[in-house]
Amino acid sequence: MSTSPAALPPILLVEDNPMDLDLTLRAFSKRRLSNPIEVARDGEEALAWLPRWEAGETMPAVVLLDINLPRVSGLEVLKAFKDHELARRIPVVVLTSSRDDRDLKAAYDIGVNSYIEKPVSFNKFIEVAEHIEVYWCVLNERPH
Repeated sequence: MSTSPAALPPILLVEDNPMDLDLTLRAFSKRRLSNPIEVARDGEEALAWLPRWEAGETMPAVVLLDINLPRVSGLEVLKAFKDHELARRIPVVVLTSSRDDRDLKAAYDIGVNSYIEKPVSFNKFIEVAEHIEVYWCVLNERPH
């Protein structure tokens, strides 16, 4: 039985850098990703999804979260998601340019599911998009 694209859960992309946002969206577009992509441009916008999910909006298959965000940091967003009764089950993948070992350790201490350093080249970004799509949107089993 096939699933229509409208029924597929979205990916929530939390990214404030316009160039990185464009690069990520282009990489997923080039991959012809079936899942819709929702965008939060800072930590506050990401946290604003919590009441929407409580109200019954479709929860994402995965959250792609930058760490270096204005207003509320990515680590604070991660903590809020992992402390939330509904959101704690959503896989969160940190997708960041931070090479700081403290960020990596802090993210795993909070409960991140994966930590990926942003690739520099577009071709490498397409590879990352493919891995994210295949694993988190196709292979990974989600609770319902």
